[in-house]
Amino acid sequence: MKATEVAAIDGAYLFEPTPYTDERGFFCRTFDADVVRSVGLDPDAFVQDSLSRSVRGVLRGLHLRSGAGEAKLVRCSYGRIFDVVVDLRPDSPTYLGRAFFELSGETQATLYVPAGCAHGFQALTDTADTSYRIDRPHDPAEDVTIAFDDPELAIPWPLPVTSMSQRDREAPSLAEVLKHEES
Repeated sequence: MKATEVAAIDGAYLFEPTPYTDERGFFCRTFDADVVRSVGLDPDAFVQDSLSRSVRGVLRGLHLRSGAGEAKLVRCSYGRIFDVVVDLRPDSPTYLGRAFFELSGETQATLYVPAGCAHGFQALTDTADTSYRIDRPHDPAEDVTIAFDDPELAIPWPLPVTSMSQRDREAPSLAEVLKHEES
């Protein structure tokens, strides 16, 4: 497994496994504590795993947590997704930086999203299973959502949105979220 730093988002990493393939399919390690530790992250910090299944065109995000934030490892275990990270840490050298990835079940790459960054994705295939490993238990009272189509972010979502949650559909702009966080 190889860890690569994400230039556009300070502290973000892409973990790419080495799949072993044969006539049966493939096998690969999707999490390796030693590799995670080698880039300065604590592998024992992750306390909760979750899985979402989405259909083509579904958009989830942009989400983050208030307070201490939430670091996460994100992987598309089946299908393909267009994945987005936005750095919203005011003290970060990549503040307001954006990074886009295609994560897929073919590569099994895992993206580390640092706390304080917004995250979202769109399913590119008829079925896309996305797994999350987060560093603190989920508390809905800390959920923050930013409009996926905020012109300030200009995210190039690849497909028309076929479905999203009501919370995502009614999300405020980035400017509104930042103004609320400052007060």
